[in-house]
Amino acid sequence: MGEIEDAIVRADQEAFTKDSPKTLKGRISFLLKQLKTTRAVAAELGVSQRSVERYRKGDRKTPPQRVADRIDTAVRARWQPVVRGRRRKQAAASTGITVETRARFGYTAPVGTTDDGRVRRLTVHLPAAYAQRLFDARAQGADNRELRAIVAEGLQEIYFKDGGTRADELRVEFTDIDYFDVSFRTPPSTVRPMRTR
Repeated sequence: MGEIEDAIVRADQEAFTKDSPKTLKGRISFLLKQLKTTRAVAAELGVSQRSVERYRKGDRKTPPQRVADRIDTAVRARWQPVVRGRRRKQAAASTGITVETRARFGYTAPVGTTDDGRVRRLTVHLPAAYAQRLFDARAQGADNRELRAIVAEGLQEIYFKDGGTRADELRVEFTDIDYFDVSFRTPPSTVRPMRTR
């Protein structure tokens, strides 16, 4: 996964209304309920069916760290899908998303182009239409480059063009992402773009 996909997954997980199972036995039982067979769970985790049975019965309580990480990822990916879906639907229909990033931005405009982009840290609220496009593209299997282009367009229109009030023909390039985060929690009225040099 790329940084945009990872950020959406993290934002989804902020929507959880209760904690996922904590014990290894509870996590494996949950995965068995979701995936139906020990073979499917074993394939998901990259372990043998026998290992899955040992984890489920409690015969083995501590898997190797890499397997524990896979178990955690598999559980989180399937935990409370209705809650996560409701939050995404609300963001896509009305509330939008808040994007926080530190990345390099280059510009193309009628007065000239800069190949020497500047690193900026931005916190910008993108309206519901951009959230909808982002979620739709993700659901259709878009790669990180395509997801990044949607976010870049949103930042260009909302932040750099100030909602259409300036720099009408400006085009922004969004590259060299240092970090990227998305939140569904913050209401639009409390988020202001941050400009840093």
